[in-house]
Amino acid sequence: MDSGTLDLTFAEGTVSLAYLHRAGTRPPLVCLHGFGSTKEDYADLSMRPEFQDRSLIFWDAPDCGASQVSSPDALSIPFLVKVALAACDALGIERFHMSGHSMGGLTALLLAHEQPDRILSFMNIEGNIAPEDCFLSRQIVEHAADTPAGFAKGFIDRVRHRAEYGSGLYAAALPAKVRNTSFEPIFTSMVAQSDDAPLMGMFTDLPCPRAFIYGEQNRHLSYLGDLPEMGVEVIEIPHSGHFPMYSNPPALWAAMADFLERHDPNP
Repeated sequence: MDSGTLDLTFAEGTVSLAYLHRAGTRPPLVCLHGFGSTKEDYADLSMRPEFQDRSLIFWDAPDCGASQVSSPDALSIPFLVKVALAACDALGIERFHMSGHSMGGLTALLLAHEQPDRILSFMNIEGNIAPEDCFLSRQIVEHAADTPAGFAKGFIDRVRHRAEYGSGLYAAALPAKVRNTSFEPIFTSMVAQSDDAPLMGMFTDLPCPRAFIYGEQNRHLSYLGDLPEMGVEVIEIPHSGHFPMYSNPPALWAAMADFLERHDPNP
């Protein structure tokens, strides 16, 4: 895959956005990673035979991985939507399939709601659509700390000991993948969006094909049984929890490829 950096300017500040891009003959797939992850979560798609002809675009969210933002206080889910739209425009991506995990799923949902005509299909991988989805981000309220470094350390320790597939791997990588100053603005925005915005209606009302993808350890989510009645395909990834790309990536990639194959527009 080709790598590069986009220099983007917004009223909130400037962003240096590190991205991966591979051109292809099939419609593009844009993937947004979750909080504390990076574009490399999806890099293996470029080596999978099911994706060999597809255009792929991934980037590090501002203040994650190799991307930077001039003002961390500007970080919020609506700001990440602005960044995503600007990145697609800069890379010449007009209409595309979209996937997002967790924070990336929430960002992708708001983007799709704002510009539905650009979205061919949407795969929401454990992205926030209800207040109950804030089991990680709500820690900014439940475990408030005096300093960003103090909160980050406590959060990492708590996640490391969660009895959930992939949590230890995720926690171990957090210090290298996200800055301490990003936790509070992003988590605060995720909680506000999940508690106050009509996310479920936004998701179920999208005109494109939609899938909600979740790890088997989260079968308890209260809305899973309702989604099929509202036209949303529900896909369970075995042997995984909130991080299926860490615990069972082959099953996740196969599910994504199957969904895309069924929802590519006719040539």
